[in-house]
Amino acid sequence: MEGPTWSLVQYVTGSDAQPRVGVLVDEAVVEAPRSLAGKTMLEVLAQWHELASELRAWTPDAAAVVDGASLVAPITYPPKVICAGANFYAHIKEMGIERPDGPVTPYFFFKPPTTTVIGPGAPIPIQDSGQIDWEAEVGMIVADRCRDLTVEEVPQHIAGYVVANDISAREVLKREKPVSEAFRYDWVSSKAQDGFCPLGPGIVPAWEIEDPQNLRIQLSVNGVMKQDSSTADMITPAFELVAEASKFMTLEPGDVILTGTAGGVGTPNDDFLAPGDDVVVEIEGLGRLQNPVVRAETPAKATA
Repeated sequence: MEGPTWSLVQYVTGSDAQPRVGVLVDEAVVEAPRSLAGKTMLEVLAQWHELASELRAWTPDAAAVVDGASLVAPITYPPKVICAGANFYAHIKEMGIERPDGPVTPYFFFKPPTTTVIGPGAPIPIQDSGQIDWEAEVGMIVADRCRDLTVEEVPQHIAGYVVANDISAREVLKREKPVSEAFRYDWVSSKAQDGFCPLGPGIVPAWEIEDPQNLRIQLSVNGVMKQDSSTADMITPAFELVAEASKFMTLEPGDVILTGTAGGVGTPNDDFLAPGDDVVVEIEGLGRLQNPVVRAETPAKATA
């Protein structure tokens, strides 16, 4: 699958644990343009419109390789991670949902950024007995503070795109004894567990993606293909999702909006992740995100 020419990443080195912005070219991290030096990704995004013209003209040809660089999450941390649910036709079909007749109003939920977001290569911690599912998704990165956007206005407020994996614990999504039917679904327990939002490897600038509705999406577990689809199968297109979200909340630089997953999740086949698995998401033009699955450790209890 064709990858990006380059993408903006965050990295650390053995001598410096402070995340810094670099550029990923193939599998090497090189130094970012001088105007980005010493900045975190959030700081870059806060100045996105000032830096974009330089980045458009920049090429990594003469950039020096960063020795000992290890990739971390491309944004630490997004102000918000906004997720669109049930947004691919093949996915709702496999989940037993009827195809909608005409446009629908998107359904959104949140993931807590500082505890769910992890980077490439970072382990996804899960419970042994859980029904832990994968969901390959395209993430859009907001460039500036904005509200009440029209669909036509959205592109100028998108900094770039990123590969994402919306991990879900299916066994706790439905509560057996809710206080009322309005509280039947527990989205927090299912979607907001630690490490349940891998992002990476980097942010591909929006101008590098000609059409976000024509990107191939693939996900494999231990080398076995599970999802193989295209963003063309979205129910609500990406820019419409952003416009809809902006109607009821202010979007901020660094917000991540996940656009829903394709068909091929594990639930319909009772096929779930287990410790020792290796999950790879590849999205055309955006890159490859790999994460191992590990057994979650019991959190240490606080002491007085």
